[in-house]
This record gives sequence, C-alpha cells and structure tokens, in this order.
Amino acid sequence: MSEPRSIALDGRSLTIADVVAVADGRAPVTLAPAAAGRMARLRAVVDDLVARGAVAYGVTTGFGKLSDVAIPPGRLAELQVNLVRSHAAGVGAPLPEREVRAMMLLRANVLATGHGGARALLVERLAAMLNAGLWPRVPEQGSVGASGDLAPLAHLAATLIGEGELWDDGAFRPAAGVLAAHGLAAIPLAPKEGLTLINGTQAHTAVATLALAEAWRLWHTAHVAAAMTLDGLLGTPDAWEARIHEVRGQDGQQASAALLRALAEGSAIRESHRDGDPRVQDAYALRCVPQVHGPALDALRFCTGLVSRELNAATDNPLVFEDGTLRSGGNFHGQAVAMAADVLAIALTNLATMSERRTDRLVHPDLNQGLPPFLSPDAGAHSGFMMAQVTAAALASECKTLCTPASVDTIPTDGSKEDVVPMAMGAALKLRRVVHNVRHVLAIELMCGAQALDCRAPLAPGPLVAEAHRRVRARVAPLAGDRALSDDIARLGAAVGEGAFASLGPRIV
Repeated sequence: MSEPRSIALDGRSLTIADVVAVADGRAPVTLAPAAAGRMARLRAVVDDLVARGAVAYGVTTGFGKLSDVAIPPGRLAELQVNLVRSHAAGVGAPLPEREVRAMMLLRANVLATGHGGARALLVERLAAMLNAGLWPRVPEQGSVGASGDLAPLAHLAATLIGEGELWDDGAFRPAAGVLAAHGLAAIPLAPKEGLTLINGTQAHTAVATLALAEAWRLWHTAHVAAAMTLDGLLGTPDAWEARIHEVRGQDGQQASAALLRALAEGSAIRESHRDGDPRVQDAYALRCVPQVHGPALDALRFCTGLVSRELNAATDNPLVFEDGTLRSGGNFHGQAVAMAADVLAIALTNLATMSERRTDRLVHPDLNQGLPPFLSPDAGAHSGFMMAQVTAAALASECKTLCTPASVDTIPTDGSKEDVVPMAMGAALKLRRVVHNVRHVLAIELMCGAQALDCRAPLAPGPLVAEAHRRVRARVAPLAGDRALSDDIARLGAAVGEGAFASLGPRIV
C-alpha cells in the first residue's frame, strides 16, 4: 500500500479532507517552512513586548476578570503553567481518538498562522505526537465555546508540559512518561504560550468537521435508499422530472432530483407498472424527496463554507501582527461553527424523518403494495422487520429532540466578563449524535429496501439500485426467518458511515 500523503500545516490551506486524512487515515503532519518563518517573526513581537515590560493581556496580566492584575516578570512562566492547570476542568467521557486527533491538528494549524505568537516548537511537538499516535485524554464536557474551548484545549496543552494523560500502547498513561518513552521532552512554556494553546475554537470545530464529512455521505446515501424504496413500493419517479424542479428554482432541490433520476434510471420494476396503475401520486416520503433532501443540500453547502473557513481561522486573543502590534478581539467566540452544527442537525434530522417514513411504508401491510407483512416470508409466526421500523422511529424521534439549537443559549461565565457565550461544544456533540442516529436509520431503510427488491424478483431495478442491493447483500443476508437484527443494523450502519453507498450515481458537491 502507498504511504498516506503528508499534510504540511501553513495556517492557511487546511481542508476538511485533510482533517479526515489525519483523524482517520493517520496521514503524517509537518510544519510548512514558510509558516515556521512567519511564526518566528511574530514570536519576536511577543519577546520584545516582554523585554520592554509592556502591558498586554494574558502576557503580562491575568486572564478574563483578572485582566487588570499585573504579573511581575519573574512569574510570567508560572502564569502560563497555572493557566493550563486551572483550565483543565473538563468532565465526562473522553473524546474519541479521531476527534482528539482532529483537534490536535486544528490547534497546530492555528498556531501555524503565527498570530498567536507561539514558537514553532509547539506545532512541531503536536505534529510529532500525531505522527507517533499519541493523543491526550480530553473529557468531552466543560466548554461553552467562548474564549474558545478552554477546558478541552487545556487538557491537550497539559500533555505538552508533561502533565495529564496520553494514550499509548492501549491505555491512558501519565504524559511525562509517555513523552520520555518516545524521545520527547516536556516543553517549558514561554510568555503567552499557555494562553495561545487553549484560546480557540478547535475542539468543537474538530467534532463538527468530522460530523460534516460524514453528513455528505449520509445525504447521498439517503437518495440511494429512496430510489431503492421507490422500486420496492412500485412507486413512480415522475415527480422527480427535471421540469418540476426547474420551475421552483431551488438549487439543492434540482440537484437532489437529478441524483434521484440517475439512480432510478433503467428500472424494469418501474416499466412493469407504468400502465394501468390507478395511483396518481405517491406519498410525500417518495414524491417530495427532492423538496426535503434539497434544502438539506443547501444547508450542507452553507455549513461546509463556515467550517472550511474556521479550519484556517486565527482564533487566539490577543492577536499578534507583523507590524509589531497586539490587538484584543473576540475571534475565539464559537458562534459560527455552533450555528453550523445546529443547522446541520436539523437538515440531517429531516433526512431521518423521510427515511423512517419510507421504511414504515415498506413494512406496513396496508401500505406496502402487496409485499409480505413486515417483509417476512412467514408473517404471523415471524415478525420480520417489525422492530427494525420501531428502532428507526426511536432514532428519528431522538434526532428531533436534539434539534433544539444550542447556539441560541447563553449563560454568562468568568464573572460575566464572558457574558454572551455560544455553547458551541454542546451543538457539536448533539450533531455527532444526530449523525450516528441518521446513519442507522438509513441502514434500516436499505435493509428493508433490499428485502423488498428480493420480493419483486425476477423483476429487476436499474443498474445503480441493483448495485446498492448487491452491497447490502454483501453485508446482510436476506431475512428467511426471524433473527436478531441488531448486528445486521450495526454492520450496515458502519458501511453507510464509511460511504459504501455514497459513491453510487453522480457526485454532488
């Protein structure tokens, strides 16, 4: 196998695909030479400020509500270490490895902008840890996303100074020992570097970025599932005709309809009931797929823009500029990605709602166009996919409860110095849960849709739906008699999440 491509961090060109490559593919990471030079120049600004004894927030003063407390020169290093220690106050389950790796990458890339005034050594150390497979224990709760993700990033920063825990050889172990075992020394922090390590949006952006990458796969897979279900239910693709969607003029809707037409093309099942079918219109879950999936595409595009820009955003405070000035602002405020996460959760939940309704029609004996009740070959003695639809309903319902936006909430923190906060980490964690749920709702529809196509044999769907059926059957056997379905759903859900069905049909971006 070829080696994964290397990702050179320059603070300006990181992409969502790069984040996925490092988080999931373990692509090696380096610091771009041009970025190292820029970091050295901007670090010199901080060093000069300290040498002159100038007053600068977080460099020669305390933090937040304590920003009016001057710190004597002899305690500047202590100030940075104490900041990291005091802010490592997270609780809850550790973030998964892939999300922590993404967070490490994003923080390194932000440092590479140079506007935080940190030394290149910090980026090089984060890259070395990523390349060695070392990642810290970062509790997932404790950030409101204002002044950045202070608690999660502090747990990361602690490991750079030899405190906290790092995952190595199958367990979390004291960071100092793990670093030493890999030939890495703890880093004494220079003035401002503790603040630079924890001030930013990279924890919630990491979670949201990986969720967004999968959301694109889910959106495409939802169309594959819909096209399969349409054939299984002897539905008509006439409502997906281009002219219908052109006269409305919505971009996402038109793209969705075009994808559906491509997926449905060539179906012998469709031709078998083209004439003589008394139904004029299908139910909304089939007929209105473009009208629901289309706005989800518009939301995906909106969220992709916000998140892509945030990957290369300078989010520290104060910011250092090459003219020798420091400026305090609020780029650490996580409203942008928080709102994107909330919007995306709503968009994906609509996919789940439509999918669950299609699944219900596949199994419902009064609605499934002559298919066996609950798709069981021996209904009565066997329950077939009855409970699979119940599971889909439970997941879709949970998604709806998770759609209450986090980004409109605020509780003042830091003695009301941070008086309007975005709750960005909460939005990202909710989005992650929605993605998990939608993945399995779609897996259930694909499983039921494949069973319905088996029942329509020897009539065959078009080539793309037939390929989707083949991919389902490569992972899940037909249901001949009742069996526990949990493992089938999990196996197919994993395939959905990995994009096994998203490659079918034209690519939509």
